[in-house]
Amino acid sequence: MTQPILVIEDDGTLNHLITRQLEKAGYSTAQASCWAEARSYLAKHEPALIVTDVRLPDGNTLELLPELVTAYPVIVLTAFGSVRNAVDAMKQGAADYLLKPVSREELLLSVERTLETSLLRRENQFCKRQLNARNSRKDLMVGQSDALKGVVQLVEAVAADEITVLVQGESGTGKELVANAIHSLSPRAKRSFVAVDCCTLQEKLFESELFGHEKGAFTGADRQKKGLIEIAEGGTLFLDEIGEIDATIQAKLLRILETGQFRRLGGTKDLKADVRVVAATNRDLQEMVKDGGFRADLYYRLNGFDLLVPPLRERREDIPALAEHFIHHHSFSRRIEKHLSNAAARRLVAYDWPGNIRELKNVIERAIILSRDKPVIGPEHLAFQSSHPHSNALISMSFDHNPTLDELESEYLALQLKKYSGRRAEVAGILGVSERSVYRMIKRYGLGEH
Repeated sequence: MTQPILVIEDDGTLNHLITRQLEKAGYSTAQASCWAEARSYLAKHEPALIVTDVRLPDGNTLELLPELVTAYPVIVLTAFGSVRNAVDAMKQGAADYLLKPVSREELLLSVERTLETSLLRRENQFCKRQLNARNSRKDLMVGQSDALKGVVQLVEAVAADEITVLVQGESGTGKELVANAIHSLSPRAKRSFVAVDCCTLQEKLFESELFGHEKGAFTGADRQKKGLIEIAEGGTLFLDEIGEIDATIQAKLLRILETGQFRRLGGTKDLKADVRVVAATNRDLQEMVKDGGFRADLYYRLNGFDLLVPPLRERREDIPALAEHFIHHHSFSRRIEKHLSNAAARRLVAYDWPGNIRELKNVIERAIILSRDKPVIGPEHLAFQSSHPHSNALISMSFDHNPTLDELESEYLALQLKKYSGRRAEVAGILGVSERSVYRMIKRYGLGEH
């Protein structure tokens, strides 16, 4: 356990005795003799557990319990025990209530039980958050850009169908979130959504994980094991990075899609697979088919409905909302409510995000740490992969006809205005013209809304 146990006790001898017993049992500890010291410690650290006396020189723990137990499990110690005090402590959320003098065995048993209960509670809360996320598209896909709205419309259109979906997009664009949204809006929403990362498992291990195995199928297979296909029964099986699977698995996956049947590794029985398959890739499967690296028949089976997730640089207007979402939903300490400064938001929008949403999340979480106790995250707290915040990503423009020079100029100007949030001086610097020239071009092409 990396987080210490904070012992708050004004009797120095008893405090030392308790911490020594905990340390001998393998726990790390911190000490405080009053609530002033405890508050100073809690302002900088997050203990795994608090063991505290009820009556301290500067406060009564029972009065502080309602606030404490929202952040930490608490074990209360007192030499003034009574049934009434015990009931009051437990009603206000104390994990346990022990009377002094406390034996070593009683203390360690209480600590172990409390930490285990705390872990189970966190795991249960995580599972609940995961389930709640399925029922909220706002939690899954944040933003109001036209590009994102297009994805949402496609998700809503295909969700109710049983057709296999192939989600394509660059790494870090949120393909699994899109797959999860499809599941959440489908008739299978009340059953399992099982994600399989195809690029992290070796062939035999992947086959065993996906299809399961029979007892004796290989060395160490001492019992039958159901595969992820069976775990996903009635639900959705999400195959992430499908382009990484080898030819043997491709053939077996094709059989499932064609017949709905599979066999466990080492088995002879044909089993039914009642799952909807959603696959994702950041590779060009069509090119892989041409090169012989991916089966054409499997590709056409997977590509029943094609859904492209746009890179973050093509939905820049969503970046501030995504950043604020990550600030308010990060998984570590939330003691200080933070927000982005306008300058920091502009810098985020101007960056091209080669790592997409995953990279944005990492940058924001790092900024939360670097900003420490400051409520405002500024540009100085942002650290990007490239040495300059404006990376040189490929500019992409599409037309349904051969464009004129004026159309090319107008489209390129619109892209740069969007990228730099309408700041004409910066756009002028990129284009190599004066700011007055940019103003005239904006007026000429009717781009004043930028």
